Amino acid sequence: MGVKLEVFRMTIYLTFPVAMFWIANQAEWFEDYVIQRKRELWPPEKEDKVSNLLFLPGGGRNVGS
Repeated sequence: MGVKLEVFRMTIYLTFPVAMFWIANQAEWFEDYVIQRKRELWPPEKEDKVSNLLFLPGGGRNVGS
Protein backbone atom coordinates (compact mmCIF):
# COMPACT_ATOMS: atom_id res chain seq x y z
CA MET A 1 0.00 0.00 0.00
CA GLY A 2 2.79 2.45 0.87
CA VAL A 3 4.70 2.06 -2.38
CA LYS A 4 1.55 2.45 -4.50
CA LEU A 5 0.61 5.62 -2.60
CA GLU A 6 4.09 7.11 -3.09
CA VAL A 7 4.00 6.32 -6.82
CA PHE A 8 0.58 7.96 -7.10
CA ARG A 9 1.76 11.06 -5.20
CA MET A 10 4.90 11.37 -7.32
CA THR A 11 2.79 11.06 -10.48
CA ILE A 12 0.55 13.89 -9.30
CA TYR A 13 3.54 16.02 -8.25
CA LEU A 14 5.11 15.69 -11.71
CA THR A 15 1.97 15.78 -13.85
CA PHE A 16 0.37 18.90 -12.39
CA PRO A 17 3.24 21.38 -13.09
CA VAL A 18 3.93 19.90 -16.52
CA ALA A 19 0.25 20.17 -17.44
CA MET A 20 0.07 23.77 -16.21
CA PHE A 21 3.13 24.75 -18.26
CA TRP A 22 1.70 23.02 -21.32
CA ILE A 23 -1.67 24.78 -20.97
CA ALA A 24 -0.08 28.17 -20.30
CA ASN A 25 2.13 27.90 -23.40
CA GLN A 26 -0.77 27.31 -25.78
CA ALA A 27 -0.83 30.55 -27.78
CA GLU A 28 -4.42 30.17 -29.00
CA TRP A 29 -5.72 29.58 -25.49
CA PHE A 30 -3.69 32.50 -24.17
CA GLU A 31 -5.05 34.88 -26.80
CA ASP A 32 -8.63 33.68 -26.47
CA TYR A 33 -8.89 33.55 -22.71
CA VAL A 34 -6.24 35.62 -20.98
CA ILE A 35 -6.08 38.67 -23.26
CA GLN A 36 -9.86 38.94 -23.56
CA ARG A 37 -10.23 38.62 -19.79
CA LYS A 38 -7.57 41.30 -19.28
CA ARG A 39 -9.42 43.66 -21.62
CA GLU A 40 -12.64 43.04 -19.70
CA LEU A 41 -11.01 43.84 -16.36
CA TRP A 42 -8.90 46.78 -17.55
CA PRO A 43 -10.31 48.27 -20.75
CA PRO A 44 -7.80 50.12 -22.93
CA GLU A 45 -7.62 53.83 -22.28
CA LYS A 46 -8.61 56.36 -24.87
CA GLU A 47 -5.91 57.66 -27.19
CA ASP A 48 -6.19 61.29 -26.01
CA LYS A 49 -5.61 60.36 -22.36
CA VAL A 50 -2.56 58.29 -23.26
CA SER A 51 -1.10 60.99 -25.49
CA ASN A 52 -1.53 63.59 -22.71
CA LEU A 53 0.57 61.44 -20.39
CA LEU A 54 3.33 60.98 -22.94
CA PHE A 55 3.95 64.64 -23.77
CA LEU A 56 5.15 67.19 -21.26
CA PRO A 57 3.65 70.68 -21.17
CA GLY A 58 5.65 73.25 -23.12
CA GLY A 59 6.52 70.91 -25.96
CA GLY A 60 8.65 68.60 -23.83
CA ARG A 61 11.03 71.30 -22.63
CA ASN A 62 11.94 71.73 -19.02
CA VAL A 63 9.50 74.39 -17.73
CA GLY A 64 11.75 75.50 -14.84
CA SER A 65 14.68 76.64 -17.02
